[in-house]
Amino acid sequence: MQQRQLGPFTVSAIGLGCMNICHAYGAPVSEQQAERVLLAALDAGVTHFDTAALYGFGASETLVGKYLNQHRSRFTLASKCGMQGVPNDQGVKVRVIDGRPDTIKATCEAALQRLRTDVIDLYYLHRWDKQVPIEESVGALGDLVRAGKIRSVGLSEVSATTLRKAHAEHPIAALQTEYSLWSRNAEIAVLQACRELGVSFVAFSPVARGFLCGPMDVSALDAKDIRKTMPRFSPENYAKNAALLPGYNALAAQVGCTPSQLAIAWLLHQGEDILPIPGTTRVEHLLDDLGAANVQLSADVMARLNALVNQRTVHGDRYNDQANREVDTETFA
Repeated sequence: MQQRQLGPFTVSAIGLGCMNICHAYGAPVSEQQAERVLLAALDAGVTHFDTAALYGFGASETLVGKYLNQHRSRFTLASKCGMQGVPNDQGVKVRVIDGRPDTIKATCEAALQRLRTDVIDLYYLHRWDKQVPIEESVGALGDLVRAGKIRSVGLSEVSATTLRKAHAEHPIAALQTEYSLWSRNAEIAVLQACRELGVSFVAFSPVARGFLCGPMDVSALDAKDIRKTMPRFSPENYAKNAALLPGYNALAAQVGCTPSQLAIAWLLHQGEDILPIPGTTRVEHLLDDLGAANVQLSADVMARLNALVNQRTVHGDRYNDQANREVDTETFA
C-alpha cells in the first residue's frame, strides 16, 4: 500500500471510513460482518481508520475498539466529536451539534472508553457549532492535546475562513470534507487553504455515496438510508445523473479498472496531500477500493473525467436545506 502524510502521521494512501458498518446506509450489518471488514482492512495494509461519536451513536467507536484495540500500534486512529446522539424528552437519541468545550471534553472521555485506548491520534470537530466561536471549540481540543488525550486536531466540513481562524488558535493537522468527482466544493477555496497551511485533506464519500459504483434503484433505498434526504438521489435528479454513468463506466473499462477504483484513483491523482476514506460493509468491496492505489490515470483520462462529472453536469445539491445550514463549506453559485 502506498503511504501518505496525515498531519504528523504516515498512513496508507487509502483509509477506511467506519460509518457504513453501523450507520447511515440502511440497517447495520452484523457485528461479525463489521469485524470481518475491519480486520480485512488491517490485513490489507490499511493504517488509517476513521470513526466518530455520531456513527451509530457510539456503535462504530465500540466496534473499532473491540476488534482493533489489540492491534492499536499498527494504525492511526481518527475519530470525531461535536455531533452525537443525545436522548430527547422521550428518551430516544437524536443527532445534536454541540461544540461547547465541556461537551467536547466529555465526548472525548466517552470515546476513549469505547475505543479502548489511552489516546486518539487525530480528533476532529465533526461540525462547527455556529453558536460557539470556532476558537473556543478548537481551544478545547488543544486542551485535550496538552492533556495527552489526543495527539492532533482536525476539522470537518468548514470553510477556508473558519480553517484559518481555527489554525491560529491551535495547529490543525487535517481537514475532512466530502470530495469526489461529483462534489467539488473543496476546490472553491478550502483545498488551497489546506495547502497553504500544511493541513492534510481527508476526502470522505470518494465514490459519491455509491453513485460511482454503478446504477442503483433509488426507490428501493432503506427508509433510514440518508441518501433519501439528499437531492441528488431524488428520483427526478437521479434519473438525470444516471445518464452520466455509461460514459463513466466506459472510461473505467478503457483504463482497465472498476468504476469504484476509477473514482478513488481520480482523487489520489489530485495531489499527494489527498487521503480518500471509502467506507463499505463488504470485504470484496473493500479490496476493490484498495486496488485504486495501483491505477494510473493519464492526463487525457483525467481531463475526460473532469469534463464528464462535475458541478455543472450533476443535478441536485449534495445536501438538503437543513444539512446545508449545518455545514460551513463553501458552495458554488
